[in-house]
This record gives sequence, C-alpha cells and structure tokens, in this order.
Amino acid sequence: MHRKFVVQLFAEEWGQYVDLPKGFAVSERCKVRLVPLQIQLTTLGNLTPSSTVFFCCDMQERFRPAIKYFGDIISVGQRLLQGARILGIPVIVTEQYPKGLGSTVQEIDLTGVKLVLPKTKFSMVLPEVEAALAEIPGVRSVVLFGVETHVCIQQTALELVGRGIEVHIVADATSSRSMMDRMFALERLARTGIIVTTSEAVLLQLVADKDHPKFKEIQNLIKASAPESGLLSKV
Repeated sequence: MHRKFVVQLFAEEWGQYVDLPKGFAVSERCKVRLVPLQIQLTTLGNLTPSSTVFFCCDMQERFRPAIKYFGDIISVGQRLLQGARILGIPVIVTEQYPKGLGSTVQEIDLTGVKLVLPKTKFSMVLPEVEAALAEIPGVRSVVLFGVETHVCIQQTALELVGRGIEVHIVADATSSRSMMDRMFALERLARTGIIVTTSEAVLLQLVADKDHPKFKEIQNLIKASAPESGLLSKV
C-alpha cells in the first residue's frame, strides 16, 4: 500500500491532514485517508535480514566454459550463500533445464536453501517461487546473482520490480558469455531503479553495525577481498 499511497491522518490541532509513517498504530477513533502517489518514491536500497531473500540463478556446470570469469562469480556466490546461512536469510535457487545443462556447480554449497527448482522459463519468477515468497512475511528485497546477466538475471529483476519488490543485483557475482551484453544489461537495469551493488556492500548492509551479533562471522567472510577480475571495468 505504501508504494502506491500516502496514508494521512487528520490532525485536529492543525486542522489538516498529515502524513503517517510506515508501521503507525492508532489507539482511538480518528479520520484517515489514502492519497495516491503522483510520483514514484525514490528507491533507497535499504536491506534488512528479516525482509530480504537471496536468489541464486542458474550457476550450473555446463555454463563453466562459456561464462566470462565464471570461477570468480562462483567464489562470490558461495560467499553470499555463506552470509545468508549466518544471517538466517532464505535462499531460492534455480537451474535452467538441468537435464541438459547440469546441476548447480559443486563449489556452491546449497545446504539449508529454501528451494532448488528446475526451470525452462528464463525468469526465476515461477509459480513455486511466488508461493515461497508469499510464505515469507514482510519480504521487500531480493538480492539476485548468477547467470546470464542479460537474460535470466534481467528478466527476473524486471518481473520482481513489477511485483513491487526491490531488487539488488550483485555485480561481482553476475556475468554473461558476452561482456557487452552484461554491461548494457546492468546499465538498463540501473536506469529502471534496480540497485547494482557488490557482495561486500550487501553483507555489510545486512549487519549494519559492528555490534551486530553476527558481525564477526561476516567480517571473517569478507577479510579476503572478492576477486578483482575483468568484471570490474565492464560494469
């Protein structure tokens, strides 16, 4: 509702309606109204573990020789999945036509993931995925990574945004066969308001504070910097 309307309360002392914040509560009879938004709210890109899901897209064996810097994105993808386990964030994994393209690579540890689904559709937004999201209360954000940037990642991101979910694409865990395809896909997605970010930025945003009880474990994950591969100059 907050993505389409501003909720306003009539303030008797001022004789006018005032905006109410998200999560407001009322304890007595009052007058409220919904005002349609005339412009889109700016996407701030805040991430919290309780409202975030990780999507790992098609990190499969048969893609290994074709995808640029595939070893690097496997390494970063595994780091993200470790972070998700530490922080208790649900993970949804898809595999594109696994009968022909193989399963998720062995380096990616799928222990504890919520769902592993085969697909033929390029987007990850399958009926089973939508049902899984509906079971998780308060989902606002999806952290998305895998292959290929200009096909499955792009189509997944656009479908999620169309359903009102904020999408964070992890640039150092996302690639394509062609660097040109990857570059223009990320540019296009960023222009639509999708957040293009990095694995370290995501993990540190999720803990948010050095006093977070899981900060040390996340810090240990990122002590070694993510690979600075050829992806760096092609974002």
